[in-house]
Amino acid sequence: MSAPIRVLVCDDQMLVRTGLVTIIGAQPDMEVAGECGDGRTGVDLAREVRPDVVVMDIRMPVLDGLEATRLLAGVGVPHPVKVLVVTTFNLDEYVYEALRVGASGFLLKDAPPDRLLHGIRTVATGAALLDPDVTRRLVGRYAARIRPAEKTHRDIPLTPRELEVLRLIADGLSNSEIAATLVISHETVKTFVSRILTKLQLRDRVQAVVYAYRHGLVT
Repeated sequence: MSAPIRVLVCDDQMLVRTGLVTIIGAQPDMEVAGECGDGRTGVDLAREVRPDVVVMDIRMPVLDGLEATRLLAGVGVPHPVKVLVVTTFNLDEYVYEALRVGASGFLLKDAPPDRLLHGIRTVATGAALLDPDVTRRLVGRYAARIRPAEKTHRDIPLTPRELEVLRLIADGLSNSEIAATLVISHETVKTFVSRILTKLQLRDRVQAVVYAYRHGLVT
């Protein structure tokens, strides 16, 4: 059997934190690597125990979840940790900032437990995850914040098919939805996505979305 996914839970509300720890700890493929109630402790603990995923609240004392995420997964961090932001605040501003500072995913606390567990598993594999209720709205609303790059489409090192897949990723489509749209297999889509991330030197699908908007591939 493969090693369990080690999860650090960081949330200042004890009842919420206890609930998350209980749900995660009950899964046969997961184990709780630690828990804490503020962002500063979360950063220190994550650096110490090196979890596979940090489940991070946003509004916390001492150091908020956004700054903690930046310190753990932001640009220039030598050994970034995968962070799944889970919050009660359904505000586009928080979603945008969480992803900008390095989070691999974003979920709302009112999501059902199975969606939370799916989110942890998804982020642990290196993929990105956004709550489906906010994905398309977020991308559309904050596209204007992303400064267009100078490069033209011809400067982008992707084939026409890869560009097509990138545009669909930016539209918020899952691999299954892309496969259905292009009438290709799910495995073929995964191959395209992997090639796109490798060629563009991107970490995950979130960065691919930002790239697509910065280069004018979607509007």
